[in-house]
Amino acid sequence: MTSNIVWHKSSISKQERRQQNKHQSFILWFTGLSASGKSSVANAFARTLFERGNQAFVLDGDNVRHGLNNDLGFGEADRKENIRRIGEVSKLFVESGQIVLTAFISPYRADRQIVRDLMGEGEFLEVYVKCSVETCEKRDPKGLYKKARNAEIPNFTGISAPYEEPNYPEVMLDTEQHSIEQCVEQLTAILTDKGYI
Repeated sequence: MTSNIVWHKSSISKQERRQQNKHQSFILWFTGLSASGKSSVANAFARTLFERGNQAFVLDGDNVRHGLNNDLGFGEADRKENIRRIGEVSKLFVESGQIVLTAFISPYRADRQIVRDLMGEGEFLEVYVKCSVETCEKRDPKGLYKKARNAEIPNFTGISAPYEEPNYPEVMLDTEQHSIEQCVEQLTAILTDKGYI
């Protein structure tokens, strides 16, 4: 980083934005295998938040790779950079007083910890979308598992690349046992109980 860059303080504080929005701002970091239901739950919950009058936005792994991160591949270094960038973008959303829901496989604990460390106390909630690789492979809505099994996709999480489950997620949603609607109800109850929404 060059020494000629100086941080310019905003005229509107994060707390003022939160007061105007009438809710906390934070990251819900959805992590799990491909086809576990991360994007489905995140988008369904974003709709619930929107209907409650909460300011929320979903950052989806595939969508972000269409633009901001379209220069990155799927090797370990690029995956780390993908998560680093999303962490920085998510931090901006939190500063703006919004709830940001990120739906990324984010397979490495260390990378998720880097994002957690960027944030203030209580501003990063890890949501583990738990689903077995067998069930994810049966779902396979994009046909990615089939391609991975045929060695058409290298470094595919859960098949030829590792996924490190969260040790202590703030929330665990089991999409193998529960519907999207049930997961949204569970998430709503947890965040209401904790005073986030």
